[in-house]
Amino acid sequence: MAPNDYNLYTTKRAARQEAWHGPGTEWNPFSKTTRRSNTFPAQVPDEEALRGLEEPGLRTINTENGPRSSASQAPFFNSQNAGTAMEMQDLEKSATNNDGRPSDPSTEATIVGRQSSRQPSVEEKARRRFLSRFTKKGREEVDGEEKKKKGGIFRGKDIKHEPFTLRSQLQNTIFNSWINILLIAAPVGIALNYAGGVNGIVIFVVNFIAIIPLAAMLGFATEEIALHVGESLGGLLNASFGNAVEMIVAIIALAKGEVLIVQTSLVGSILSNLLLVMGMCFFFGGLRREEQFFNQTVAQTAASLLALAIASVIVPTAFDLWSETTDAPIAAISRGTSVILLVVYIGYLYFQLHTHSTMFNEESQKVPMKPRKHALPQGAIAKGLAKAGGIGAGPGRANITERPPNDELINPNAHEEDEEEEGEEAQLHILVAWATLAICTAIIGLCAEFMVDSISAITENGAISEEFVGLILLPIVGNAAEHATAVTVACKDKMDLAIGVAVGSSMQVALFLIPLLVVIGWIMGNDAMNLSFDGFQVAVLFVAILLVNYLIGDGKSHWLEGMLLQCLYIIIAVCAWYYPATGAA
Repeated sequence: MAPNDYNLYTTKRAARQEAWHGPGTEWNPFSKTTRRSNTFPAQVPDEEALRGLEEPGLRTINTENGPRSSASQAPFFNSQNAGTAMEMQDLEKSATNNDGRPSDPSTEATIVGRQSSRQPSVEEKARRRFLSRFTKKGREEVDGEEKKKKGGIFRGKDIKHEPFTLRSQLQNTIFNSWINILLIAAPVGIALNYAGGVNGIVIFVVNFIAIIPLAAMLGFATEEIALHVGESLGGLLNASFGNAVEMIVAIIALAKGEVLIVQTSLVGSILSNLLLVMGMCFFFGGLRREEQFFNQTVAQTAASLLALAIASVIVPTAFDLWSETTDAPIAAISRGTSVILLVVYIGYLYFQLHTHSTMFNEESQKVPMKPRKHALPQGAIAKGLAKAGGIGAGPGRANITERPPNDELINPNAHEEDEEEEGEEAQLHILVAWATLAICTAIIGLCAEFMVDSISAITENGAISEEFVGLILLPIVGNAAEHATAVTVACKDKMDLAIGVAVGSSMQVALFLIPLLVVIGWIMGNDAMNLSFDGFQVAVLFVAILLVNYLIGDGKSHWLEGMLLQCLYIIIAVCAWYYPATGAA
């Protein structure tokens, strides 16, 4: 996938790669604790091979004529403090002087070699890989190492990826994230349900906690399958399982006749993505940046589709509330409207993936972070030591202005770029990925059923309303991993990915999931599952989409806009907490 080749489904994959791996993800509980192990490690050039690299473009440092002894002239320069400057001296030994004549051996500096027992640091290894690219021999070695990274011999077979072993599969599924510690809640929640005599509140809480890591593992398995089957089938799979947890919970609640829970959970999913998630993205991403930019055209298109989605709910609700007839055909109206919304969703996919795909791939402007107080620039220590070593290593006077700039020769983050390129390799065997997907779906179904059955236990005494459970609590279950992903990439100034996750999930619920559940209710013969929602739900959804349309229309954001979105979400949560029960209303 190209760096900016994003659409509705590849955006989530790119956002997860950014949020799961690399620097700046330490606080994310859903980040992966281990990267894919390097079964075929690239060999770093040793000291002798590095010293043998010669390039005519490198220029030597002029020194004083006459032989000099390294022991007498630079006694402080030993094997322990040789550092970067010594390697620079070795590389800069050239056959010519500045005037083009062969260099005099008497003018060459004699440098004490570093002891073979010293192990090179990570920065030194990265620097050697970078410098080796400037020579023919080095380029051949780098190309060979890249081939070794992508394949090898395993059990007599030539493979294109690292071998899948039982240890690696267990490590990449269960032991790859700290959030998976909560997986222990899944068997506990199932056991509590069948134990009998257990408080319903305990069953709800335990199964609620269990679904959070299961949803993250379900998304991980979906991404792994997409890497095996390709973009087309992978996009279809992401379309099916993009909101799998919400779908499972809604279908189970619908089968049990809990229509209010279905409607409130779907509206709550939209609200949490638009207000809470996007608000946190704007707020935390803008704390150290004056402004952040994202694709304005994509944002306006999403705002228009969200406006259509809320209109499709307002019109049937208004018809049901203010119609003079007692037997208004609200079910038939809702089913016809749902079919139209599904057609709009298909048209939007065709618009994004085919006719206007280039519009969605435009790169947004990046804004540098504000420096922290009393903080050094990134890489300043490494560069300072390199320059200090370069001065101390010279046995005579050196023309510093003619040295190659250290900024171009030293890249402390070079190894991170190489690691990021390996992020698209599949970590699970396709059979293991399918098995993980099936097992997670089955366990989520059980936990969701027990959680829905125990909702009455926490709402029967009137302490918590069903509106609060549906609008606030249930959306956290399926969207926790996506929430952390969006906020993490926003802090990295990748706002297009953050907007794609937050707004994309909202559009998928509004234009696909809600009308699909109306059609499923139609198949079940449940006329209560329609687009006539509660007046409070419609009001808060309208206000949320109205505010979002105002804020994303200009294609840029800052922390104050994020605070506004979060404050509106808190206001809605407070109102939902005090919302009366259905019978009392």
